[in-house]
This record gives sequence, structure tokens and C-alpha cells, in this order.
Amino acid sequence: MNLLDTLLRCAAALVVFLTFPLIIGQTEHKVMAHMQGRLGPMYAGGFHGWAQLVADGVKFAQKEDIVPAGADRRVFQLAPAVSLLPYLIVLLAIPVGPDGFVGQAVDAGLFFVLAVMGVGVIGKLMAGWASANKFSLLGGLRTAAQLMSYELPMVLAAASVAMAAGTLSLPGIVDAFEWYWIPWQAIGAFVFFTAGLAELQRPPFDMPVADSEIIFGAYTEYTGLRFAFFLLSEYAGILVVSALTAVLFLGGWHGPLPDDLGWLWTVLKTFALAFVVIWLRVTYPRLREDQLMRFAWTVLIPLALVQLALTGVIKVAIS
Repeated sequence: MNLLDTLLRCAAALVVFLTFPLIIGQTEHKVMAHMQGRLGPMYAGGFHGWAQLVADGVKFAQKEDIVPAGADRRVFQLAPAVSLLPYLIVLLAIPVGPDGFVGQAVDAGLFFVLAVMGVGVIGKLMAGWASANKFSLLGGLRTAAQLMSYELPMVLAAASVAMAAGTLSLPGIVDAFEWYWIPWQAIGAFVFFTAGLAELQRPPFDMPVADSEIIFGAYTEYTGLRFAFFLLSEYAGILVVSALTAVLFLGGWHGPLPDDLGWLWTVLKTFALAFVVIWLRVTYPRLREDQLMRFAWTVLIPLALVQLALTGVIKVAIS
């Protein structure tokens, strides 16, 4: 891989990172407007409220950038970037199509992306601690506790796919994929996708930002573009979790389309899963904190262990 090729791959990943999360955000406006009968997001700009996202961006840009007097200024300002950048790094390792259609193939790509995604919680902790606000600190601590609880079932579910494929390489997992894996790995797919939503603090797993209890969690003191970066990190996380689920459990670029168009099949699966994320937001109420933790330790982890055992049995039977 020469320098020009490396720069082109990085530029492509950056373009996807800057556009696809915004598309998901715009889609969320429209899907929620239809599902909940909310007329506001359907008017801005005329046809179907096409300018709603632009209006939101202008609103955030115009707001004053406020740093609380008692805050740790440098940590407070760095937190949004620390929360956002891990998802850009993860995008570089997710294969989109065959024949090297990936930013950078990593031999242990599966554990690499899971480890880097976990770094994002540091940004939330930084934001909560540096804000000099007890509600923000409580929200940051809830975020960390939630991440630790849901990281384990997520890793166990991903390990099941790695065991089935016999490799930790993401392109290798997609190459080894067979269509009969879908019913066989269905439990793992459910665990992985659900744990991913919890790590992103998406409803119904959004207790760390429960407005009735702790205002808006670690983000309470943030305004303007810094707050917008936290929102962008959420939508970037939806893109990453949906893409990883498509790659690990739905065959990635495999589909009825020719291999040359495999990237399109990956994108379609990713956005279908992103639609499910939005659908869940408007369907289920927020869990209580004790329900959220109990769900991880008494439901998802046992299911992930069952999936691992099932994978081991089927691998032995096949071999």
C-alpha cells in the first residue's frame, strides 16, 4: 500500500464519517415525525422538511460556547473530540466490500474495533468530571457502569462469530460467512446489537442522560458545537454498530448483487439496521437503572454464553 493509496482510503473513510451519520440523523427526524405524528420536523425548507438538519446545524453554530467557571477548562474542551474520534478510527477497519475494500485490514480487527469503541466512554467521563456539576458527574459514572456491564456480552457475542469463522480478521469473517449462519448465530446477533445500543446510550438504554433525574447527564453543561459533537458521536456510533452487525452476522457484502456491487449491499444492510435503531427509540420506554443492569447480567450474558456453547458444538459436529 503506497502513500497515495493510504491517503485515498483515509479520505474516503473521512467522507463517510462526515456524511453518513448526518444522513442517519436526518432520517431519524423524518422517521420519528411519521411514527409519532410530529409535524415540526416536516416543515423546515418546504418539501418533507429537507432543511431541518441544516437548521439544526446553524442553530448549534450560533449558540455561545460556554465553559463553566469551576470547570477544568482543557479537559472540558477535549471531551467531545475524545468521544467522537474512536468511531472514525473504527470505520477504517470495517470492510465494505471484497478485494481489499477496507480502509486498513487488521489481523485482529474484531478485537481492535471493540477495544477502540470502548475508548469513547473516556470522553463521557471527562465531560462529567470536568463540568464541575454533580449531575454531570453522576451521568458520566452511569455511562461508565453501563459500558462495563454491556461490553462483556458484546465481546462474547463477537467471539462466537470469530470461533465460527476461525479468524479475528473482519474481512476473513465475511469471507468465511455462510447463509446458514444467520439462524445459527441469531442469538449472538441479538446480544451484539442490543449491547451496542446500550453502549451508545440509545433508548431504551438512555438512563445516563435521563432528563427527569440528572438533566442531560455528562452533557448538561455543554452548548453550541461542543454539544453537537456529542450528538454526532451518537449518530456515528449508530453507523458503526449497524455496520459491524451487518459484517459479523448478516454476511457483509454477500448478497444477490454481484461482488463488484458488494459495497452497496453492505450499505443497505447498515442503513436497514440504523432504521431499526430509530424504530426502537420511538417504541420502548426508558428502563430504570436497576432494570438496565439486571438485563445485562441476567439476560444478555447468559444468552451470549449459550451462543458460544452452541457455536462450539456445531463447529465440532461440522468438523
